[in-house]
Amino acid sequence: MKPHPSRAGLYVIAAGVLYALVPLMATCWFSLRNGRAGASFRAYREVLADPAFRESFALSLQVAAGTIVLTITLVTVTGFWVHLRLPRLRPVVGFVATLPMVVPPIALVVGLIREFSWAPAWLYGSYAVLVGAYSVLALPYAHRAIDNGLDSLNIRTLTEAARCLGAGWPTIFRTIVLPNLRSSVLTAALLTFAIVMGEFTIAVIMQFTTFSVYMSYVWESRATGAAALSVLSFLITWTGMLAIIVVGNRLGRGMTQIGGTR
Repeated sequence: MKPHPSRAGLYVIAAGVLYALVPLMATCWFSLRNGRAGASFRAYREVLADPAFRESFALSLQVAAGTIVLTITLVTVTGFWVHLRLPRLRPVVGFVATLPMVVPPIALVVGLIREFSWAPAWLYGSYAVLVGAYSVLALPYAHRAIDNGLDSLNIRTLTEAARCLGAGWPTIFRTIVLPNLRSSVLTAALLTFAIVMGEFTIAVIMQFTTFSVYMSYVWESRATGAAALSVLSFLITWTGMLAIIVVGNRLGRGMTQIGGTR
C-alpha cells in the first residue's frame, strides 16, 4: 500500500508554496499597474525595449557561462585527483573551499582591485575578471555538490579498471567520471548560475553593468519597471536553470554513449 501524506504535512507544503508565490503574485500585479488606465504590460514593454536591459542581460549570461565552465572544471578535476591520489588532503581542500563563505564580497572585490590594478586592459577591463571573482564566490557550493558526488563513487576501482583497459586520463575523466557525476555537476552549475545572476556588490564596485546592477538602477527611477524586472528575473533564472538541466542531461547521455562504444 502506498503511504498517504498526513494532513499536517499537506498544510506545511501549502504554507511553503503560499510563502513563495504570494510575494511573486503581488509583485506581478504591481508591475501591471498603469495608473487610471488599469492593468497593462507597459512596464514590460519599456523594459524589454531598453537597450541597457539587453546589454546587461547579455553580459550576465556571458559571465555565468564562463563562471560555470571555470568553476566546474577546477572543482571536478581537483576533487577527482584528491580523491584518487591525495585523500589525506581532503579536509584541507574542504576548508579552503569554504573560506569564500566567511569573506565578505566587499573585501574580495577590494583585494581584486588592488591585485589586478597592474593587469592589462584586456583582462582587467573585460568581464574575465568577473568570471574569476564569481568563481571564488561559487567555490563552496560547487565543491560541496561535486565532493558529495565523488563520495558516492568508487573512483579508485573505476580508474584502475579503465587504466587496465588502456584508457588515458582524458578518456577516463570524460567518459567515466563526468557521466557518473552528472547530477552533482548539474547541481553545481545551477547554484553557480543563481549566484552570478543575483550578485551585485562586486559588479557595481568594478563598474560593470550586469543584470542585477541594471535592476538596481531601475529601482531608483521606475517602481513598476523594477517590479516587472523582478518578475522577469524570476522567469529568466528558472528558464536558465531548466536549460542547464536539459543541456546537461543530453551531454551526459552523449558521454555515456561514447564511453560505451569505446
